[in-house]
Amino acid sequence: MTMGNATGGLWHRSSHSGLNNNCVEVAAVRGDPAVRDSKSAALPAAFFPPRAWRAFLGAVRTGTPA
Repeated sequence: MTMGNATGGLWHRSSHSGLNNNCVEVAAVRGDPAVRDSKSAALPAAFFPPRAWRAFLGAVRTGTPA
């Protein structure tokens, strides 16, 4: 994981998020998965290697640890 500038991404948040902007957002920025806090969108985002991101999503979908 690295931290960096995440301008240029199309950010998405869960439809289950509340109206008070209290959620995590994800985007593909320059082809890499990025995550940020919606309350602090101006701060650097966390970038993950694509392989690690796929493993994380697979674990979430199946309910098993990555």
